[in-house]
Amino acid sequence: MSTPHDFDFLHGEWEVRHRRRTAFLDPNSAWEEFPSTSRCLPLFDGAANVDEIDMPHLGYKGLTLRLFDVETRQWSLNWAASSSGRLFPPVTGGFEGGRGEFHGTDTYAGEDVLVRFVWSGISATTARWEQAFSTDGGAGWLINWVMEFTRACGRPAG
Repeated sequence: MSTPHDFDFLHGEWEVRHRRRTAFLDPNSAWEEFPSTSRCLPLFDGAANVDEIDMPHLGYKGLTLRLFDVETRQWSLNWAASSSGRLFPPVTGGFEGGRGEFHGTDTYAGEDVLVRFVWSGISATTARWEQAFSTDGGAGWLINWVMEFTRACGRPAG
């Protein structure tokens, strides 16, 4: 069951290695890889946080606001990109057994998609995030973006 401290591991500064498809809905598309940096700040005594990820390769920054809903005991993850200034539809879910899974709906390239985020491999110095889209109601998922987080050297958490 999720708690207000599920994302405490993410507080602080990170170096991030990205691997993403050049066409998110094409299973045969090429992959591109690039580095970035991320900084996550806790809010509401851990029941919320905000991070900014700087992706010079893409020419923009991203921001995630995560909020823990005390009543449903689930998290909502809300993403915005500096390139559009748009807040994307949230994904919601929680953690079980050290793995977080979050689902939502969106539109990509004019097509309705289900969206899944998965957090795994969580430790004091590493974490893994992946994004997948489904166009068939969740029967199949295409992973289109993976981020490997490594704690930034010499920068303590929090």
